[in-house]
Amino acid sequence: MKFPQALIEGRLIRRYKRFLADVQLPGEVVTASCPNTGAMLGCAAAGSRVWLSEHDNAGRKYRHTWQIVEAGEVMIGINTGLPNKLVEEAIVDGVIPELGGYATLRREVAYGEEASRVDFVLDGGRRKSCYVEVKNVTAAVKNGVALFPDCVSDRGSRHLRELMRIKAAGLRPVQLYCVQRADVGEVRPADAIDAEYGRTLREAIDAGVEVLAYRARVTPSEIRIETRIPVVCP
Repeated sequence: MKFPQALIEGRLIRRYKRFLADVQLPGEVVTASCPNTGAMLGCAAAGSRVWLSEHDNAGRKYRHTWQIVEAGEVMIGINTGLPNKLVEEAIVDGVIPELGGYATLRREVAYGEEASRVDFVLDGGRRKSCYVEVKNVTAAVKNGVALFPDCVSDRGSRHLRELMRIKAAGLRPVQLYCVQRADVGEVRPADAIDAEYGRTLREAIDAGVEVLAYRARVTPSEIRIETRIPVVCP
């Protein structure tokens, strides 16, 4: 996914109220919208280099949107609104072979017993209908380990329960982690942050839910899914 316009580089002053960030740009300080409601562990340190998109829609309260942060030597995509676009592009381009061979792709389909919406339903071909839930991963610890979630995620646990029901119904459920940073080699459940999510993930795997993780390369001009990495549940 290429950004339609060049991003603007700045320095993060602070992130606050979850949805806002003050950023120092050349000659001015702007308040940008922050499209990530999570804890943003390791991604919101004051002074970090950040990149913003700019919009000319007069109806927007905040003209800028925070897209990327640099943590150490890696660029991280923090916009949780992008992973579905990234995954759809990767499916169409054949980058995720596990999700290939389907004739149609439907987005945001209502399903389940807990009033959920699944990100994608893939139909057609010779395979069972596939329900794909996408999660954005930005948090990481040392030794190249990415973690999900970065805060307690009741919604994430609910989606895993729904996927287990999809499996019980004879269809194909997939939990896909979209890792928007290129410096990690595996994804693990963040048990110390949300033990219930970790427990539910292990239960889902035991029940036959497929779990995939794909890593993206992030630059100020483009974010693109490139490489599958393992999901490890010790």
